[in-house]
Order: sequence, then structure tokens, then C-alpha cells
Amino acid sequence: MSDLHGYAHVYGDNVNTDVIIPARYLTTSDPDELAAHCMEDIDASFVGNVRSGDFIIGGENFGCGSSREHAPVSIKASEVSAVIAKSFARIFFRNAINVGLPALTCPEAVDDIDKGDELRVDLSSGIIENVTKARSYQAEPYPEFLRAIIAAGGLVAYTQERLSAN
Repeated sequence: MSDLHGYAHVYGDNVNTDVIIPARYLTTSDPDELAAHCMEDIDASFVGNVRSGDFIIGGENFGCGSSREHAPVSIKASEVSAVIAKSFARIFFRNAINVGLPALTCPEAVDDIDKGDELRVDLSSGIIENVTKARSYQAEPYPEFLRAIIAAGGLVAYTQERLSAN
């Protein structure tokens, strides 16, 4: 899981959970149904254009608003491999880790990545490579325990693995 590869979908500052997954779809917790409506109020073409492994690039305060877990679930179920932003709302960041969705902070990368750029990310080192522009950026790498939670698919799966190992 440390080598992620895909293309950039770029958004601005203060992308809130209401535009990540609009409240009208919160009657379900089915990840596939949530993915079918991910980002539709900010980018109606997202669902049709996103491919497995792609990245969402956000500005400051990505995931602000309500604390709904549906937002990172909808992104992960869209098969986005990670969100890269200048900063995250704390509850979104924690919810992303809880569901196994990497959320990387790297303002330098965000300022330089354009829509459609090809990216590679190494979670163990925090290196973000912009293949399109032949540039690299250093995000804060995750400590081993967070990489283990993400690799397991989220906090519940990680806890189940640890309990069964004991």
C-alpha cells in the first residue's frame, strides 16, 4: 500500500463534508451508494471521471463542516487512494484514518499540482511525486501505527487483526 499511483482531481479551500457527500444521501451507509454521489455538488463530473487509485487534492481546511464519517467513506469507496491537502479539519482527518483513507498534508504539493497530473505517493516516506512535472514534494510521513491502520483497511479491521493475533 505504500506505492499509490493515480491522477489528480483538484479542489480549493474549505471543501466541506456537505459537498463531499450531500446530506440528501445520508439515508444510507452503503459505501457503493455513497460513492455514486461523492463530490457531486462541487464537481458533477467527478463520479464519471475518477479512476481507481486517483487522488483528491484540496486546499486549506479540507473536510470541514459536520463530523460525518460518510465523507471519507464515500471518497474511499470511490477508490481514491489518498487525499492530499494543505490542511484538514481534525475530525475529517481522524475519520479518514479510521476508515483507512490516507490523508496527507503537503502545502507545497497542493500549490504545484494541476488537475490531471499523474502522481505517485509513498506513504512510508511521505514522498509525493508529480510524474507529469517531474517534481517531488515531502509530506509528513505517517508513523508505523497509522500506516498499519490504513493497510488493514481502517481502525475496525486493524483492531480485529490485533485481537485475533492475541
